Amino acid sequence: MLDRKKWTAERANEWYARVGVIKGCNYLPRTAVNMTEMWQAETFDPGTIDEELGWAEKAGYNSVRIFLQYLVWQDDPDGLKKRLDQFLAIADRHGMRAMLILFCDCAFSGKEPYLGKQDEPVPGVHNSQWVPSPGLKRVTDRNAWPDLERYVKDVVGHFGQDQRVLIWDLYNEPGMSDMGENSIPLLEAAFRWARSVRPTQPMTTGPYTFDFTDAVPSTALDLSDVISFHNYLPATELEGYIAICKQYNRPVLCTEWLRRQHDNTFQSMLPIFAKHHIGWYHWGLVAGRTQTYLSWESKPGDPDPEIWQHDFMHPDGTAYDAGEILLIKQFEFGTGHSNTRR
Repeated sequence: MLDRKKWTAERANEWYARVGVIKGCNYLPRTAVNMTEMWQAETFDPGTIDEELGWAEKAGYNSVRIFLQYLVWQDDPDGLKKRLDQFLAIADRHGMRAMLILFCDCAFSGKEPYLGKQDEPVPGVHNSQWVPSPGLKRVTDRNAWPDLERYVKDVVGHFGQDQRVLIWDLYNEPGMSDMGENSIPLLEAAFRWARSVRPTQPMTTGPYTFDFTDAVPSTALDLSDVISFHNYLPATELEGYIAICKQYNRPVLCTEWLRRQHDNTFQSMLPIFAKHHIGWYHWGLVAGRTQTYLSWESKPGDPDPEIWQHDFMHPDGTAYDAGEILLIKQFEFGTGHSNTRR
């Protein structure tokens, strides 16, 4: 069925039953410092992507969540779509479907996005060169919106019936970087534009705040076909957020998690996801130029930590913790204990 309306809960739940258990990660290749470097023609790295997704396949993953960059599309629409098609082909060979993200308000670098050579990562600093999409200034600049509309309609229109695309996450963490409610109009517009081209995949946007009743998260949840959320809190607090999400009677995905030093780990989180039938994407596959194995609190020049915050593998493909691979391979929906048997 193709339509321009939000999916019914029944349709969303039928979709979830059909796709099965989702075990994924947020993915950039280790050679990319941000999504601009990932997608620009000069630095797009299919060889590394193929290698790393091969490692992920062996570890038991079946999906990846990836960020697109509006500025790369603006500069070269056909080129971005060609490279995305190449990425999806690689992922498909490794048994993975993709969650695609169009916009993002996160700006760890404090910079607006830019083309060309990206700045080098700052030693000791977590995700030091991450830039938003389309850029915080464009979010509220209505003069920029006609081109943002073309971007959404072009990408979603091109891949909207592609079976390799599992779901659209239209806007990552709207309201971040002190944007607050200023991001709501573009969030609503993104859903409207995407639905106008009638994709066959569902759409979502996940809250990151602690209070889901605030205007931005409540808008995101109300717009979504499938409910998603982020959680970096200790596992003891996870079920309270799941309970809020379950009130919508729709499938629930946790699309960002993993903060090992705060009891947000594979060992503590996966049993809860299994118990409540939550599909998941933790942050980070291979430690690389984003340096997200470092903590958010890390400072320039800090040594590598003994306990990684995010990420799953070393650059040579060996696991940070081999026990985590076993948990992923054995993960299934059920009582909350099926994924921890030895």
